[in-house]
Amino acid sequence: MKNHTVPKPLVTFNQWFILISVILSLLTGVYWIMSLPLLAGLSGLLFKWNPVLQVARTFLKKPSSSYPQEELAQLHFNQTIAVTCLALSLIGFYAGNLAVGYAFALMVGIASSVALMGFCIGCFLRFQWQQYKYRRAKG
Repeated sequence: MKNHTVPKPLVTFNQWFILISVILSLLTGVYWIMSLPLLAGLSGLLFKWNPVLQVARTFLKKPSSSYPQEELAQLHFNQTIAVTCLALSLIGFYAGNLAVGYAFALMVGIASSVALMGFCIGCFLRFQWQQYKYRRAKG
């Protein structure tokens, strides 16, 4: 049976990686730094292998199953949002539209920050979407 959860410390590490990449990019103006979490996230979504999570896994001191778990489907939903925002940010910056670049970089940076503080915006959005689909199918 395939595991459909991810240890929470790996998710937290990924959130920190995204946030630090966005902060470094915006502070230095070296926008390609955001391509690192973008490529890692795309790899996770397309190939089911995220190098950031693999690096983080080496730091786990206990068996993966002994940590609080996050739902894999939720991680994929959140990662899709992050990858989209990072891609749109990079497109904005490299197309010369700084407003678009900053807007999407700040969106993903704020979402990562808020998630690290305990509220998952992507989780809220996914829940609302699932509720909408349920109500629509029901009535």
